[in-house]
Amino acid sequence: MDATPNWFMYFIVFWAIVMVLAMSVGGFFMFRKFLKVLPMRDGKSKLDWQNYWVERSRSMWNDESKQFLDELVSPVPTAFRDIAKHSIAAKIGQVAIEHGSASVTREHCIEGYIRATPKRDYRSLVSFLERKGIDYTPYVHLINK
Repeated sequence: MDATPNWFMYFIVFWAIVMVLAMSVGGFFMFRKFLKVLPMRDGKSKLDWQNYWVERSRSMWNDESKQFLDELVSPVPTAFRDIAKHSIAAKIGQVAIEHGSASVTREHCIEGYIRATPKRDYRSLVSFLERKGIDYTPYVHLINK
C-alpha cells in the first residue's frame, strides 16, 4: 500500500511549479541585467553611460529637482524604485547637459522622464502625469513617436 497521503503529493507538485516559476522570473531579470552590462559599439555598456551622465550632472541637481524626481518615480514599485530613479536621473542629466543648462529644471525632468520610460509604459506615464497635473504638452511629440 502507498503510505504517502494524496494531498502531500499535490503539495509537492504545487511547490515544484512555484519554484520553477520563481526561478524563471528571477532568471528573466538577471538576463536583462546581464544585457545592460554588455558593451555597445562604443565600448561602454548602458550602465556605464548611466553612471557617466549621473556623475556628470550631479552638481546640477538642486533640492527642487531632486524632490520632483522622487515624485516622478513614486509609481514605481519600491523594490525597483532605486534602479528606476538612477536610470531616469541619468536621462534627465543627459537632457540638461545637452541643452547646455547650468542646473536641472522641471522641464528637463519631464523630458528626461518621458525619454527614459519604455514605449510600452507610455499609457501609464500619461495617466500619471495627468493625475499629478503635470503639463507634458511640449513633449507630446516624444510620446507619439
